[in-house]
Amino acid sequence: QVQLVESGGGLVQAGGSLRLSCAASGRTSSTPAIGWFRQAPGKEREFVAAISWSAGTLGYADSVKGRFTISRDNAKNTVYLQMNSLKPEDTAVYYCAAGYTGVIHPLLPNYWGQGTQVTVSS
Repeated sequence: QVQLVESGGGLVQAGGSLRLSCAASGRTSSTPAIGWFRQAPGKEREFVAAISWSAGTLGYADSVKGRFTISRDNAKNTVYLQMNSLKPEDTAVYYCAAGYTGVIHPLLPNYWGQGTQVTVSS
């Protein structure tokens, strides 16, 4: 089992920044890829970004490229999502997820965190 705990969400004005953190515990060696998804009200959950524990960044959604940066601290088993130039359309619950890298998709989750709310005001 792998446990994922997110933190760092909140309310920010458009153009501002937030950094999300995801602390992983348990059998993290069983999940080579980790990253973020988000779900806005009335919409499906969508991929945001993913990174490999042993290699580098696996990918970003087109909607966040150039604004969001994913990084990791292996010593702390923690993954971060630095979000800059935030827009109202970035408003969503952000979920940390861990799993495998697929042939097409950067992250196929087996485990999910509880989510953290990010609200961007205009």
